[in-house]
Amino acid sequence: MDLAFQQNEDRYRQLLSELRQRLDKIQIGGGAAAQEKQRQKNKLPARERIEYLIDPGTDFLEIGALVGYEMFSEHGGCPAGGTIGGIGTVSGRTCMIVANDATVKAGAWFPITGKKNLRLQEIAMENYLPIIYLVDSAGIYLPLQEDIFADKEHFGRVFRNNARMSAMGIPQLAAVLGPCVAGGAYLPIMSDETYMVEGNGSIYLAGPYLVKAAIGETVEHEKLGGADTHTAISGIADRKFATEKECLQHIRETIGRLGHSPKAGFDRVAAKAPARAIEEIHGLFPTDGKPYDMATILERLVDEGSYLPFKPEYGQTILCGYARIEGWSVGIVANQRKLVKTRQGEQQMGGVIYNDSADKAARFILNCNQKKIPLLFLQDVTGFMVGSRSEHSGIIKDGAKMVNAVANSVVPKFTIIVGNSFGAGNYAMCGKAYDPRLILAWPTAKIAVMSGDSAAKTLLQIETATQKAKGKALSEAEEKELGDRIRSKYEAQTAPYYGAARLWVDAIIDPIDTRKWISKGIESADNNPHLPEFKTGVFQV
Repeated sequence: MDLAFQQNEDRYRQLLSELRQRLDKIQIGGGAAAQEKQRQKNKLPARERIEYLIDPGTDFLEIGALVGYEMFSEHGGCPAGGTIGGIGTVSGRTCMIVANDATVKAGAWFPITGKKNLRLQEIAMENYLPIIYLVDSAGIYLPLQEDIFADKEHFGRVFRNNARMSAMGIPQLAAVLGPCVAGGAYLPIMSDETYMVEGNGSIYLAGPYLVKAAIGETVEHEKLGGADTHTAISGIADRKFATEKECLQHIRETIGRLGHSPKAGFDRVAAKAPARAIEEIHGLFPTDGKPYDMATILERLVDEGSYLPFKPEYGQTILCGYARIEGWSVGIVANQRKLVKTRQGEQQMGGVIYNDSADKAARFILNCNQKKIPLLFLQDVTGFMVGSRSEHSGIIKDGAKMVNAVANSVVPKFTIIVGNSFGAGNYAMCGKAYDPRLILAWPTAKIAVMSGDSAAKTLLQIETATQKAKGKALSEAEEKELGDRIRSKYEAQTAPYYGAARLWVDAIIDPIDTRKWISKGIESADNNPHLPEFKTGVFQV
């Protein structure tokens, strides 16, 4: 084991320790006292509800665990966006589970809560996953109502999605385990079936206080919208249960009776372990941005002997090839971070997309769509090559081909940001805007228009030119102070936690969990047999 490997491994262990500390912190939601208050009401915390619901011994792939991280501090914070969600197995079926966390502002919806819920519904819709709602929410968080109420991607979009999923034939089950107030009352009622827990579950457009204020009627909570009212009088709810566990068990039984639809038919054979131990990625992947050979990472991610490179001697700053992950057939598009040489003897910087790399990747993406093979993008990209030579060679035109191919691709796409994700490279390598079924990040990920150093140099040049035009000049100390301030701000914003808090990525994961996430992602995608016809836009030539 060489020194560089050991140093990388030590640093990666530190990064993973920081990740675990952050994840451990959010496990208690709004705090231990709030969780104890839940238990006193005979209510389980949200994550325990999910743990009881999923099949024993199976994984729950939590999406958006770090949503809201270090946001809304002036409102007391919003850990995990006040909602726990992800992909789990219930009675042998892959399902999407969405659970309000009532320990965070009584489960009220912050702006980021709405964004997260819509993302969870989007994943369910793309993959035809049955969706289970565990409802326990006070509705919109009123101090921030203008950021969650009226726009297209706000609160009301959730109910629009309820209706669309119903039309698509995607099963939706709702368990009302606590309050379900105002507009939020539509979510369970727009589901296929609604279950309520006696004493805790309630559904109403307006609570007792608002009813008194609005029409002068005095009515107590249970009579207004409790389980007895809605199962025996209004008929809104389908069944009531004495305890949460009885309700969750009924959901398990209901999911177990669902019919089985045709699959998409993505190819899978018996899985093989990678040729080299996946844990070695911790030592091979540099945490300081230094070059490395992406081929050594792929060797530890894909099933042994399964990698078939595509045009390996052409466009070498992007590696393309067919492979298998946990037996699933995949097409891989990965940035090559080492310095490479062309046949003409020219050197190309690693992590940069050149004309030939963009052409190759675009063609490979077309091939995978033709062959009905899901795509996996591994991002460590600083952008497209710049300069007069590249511009004269039509780098924008060639980049547009790649973006066109990614945007119009119809097979499931999955993206892992392993290192840099800068500028238009983020787009071409299937960033969030290009509809990956899942987008994940390693702790080494950095997401921004450009690096902190590049931003500092660029903005400093602009400021210097601006001051010069005014007949002023920045002193050396002023230049340093401005450059350091810009660099510090960019570095904070490029950190993976900043992006995860805003749902730019679905999760930050340990590299050794990559195979598990991709396998589950393709398994989920296989539930949707309706692949659109593949068409591309006009390619510039």
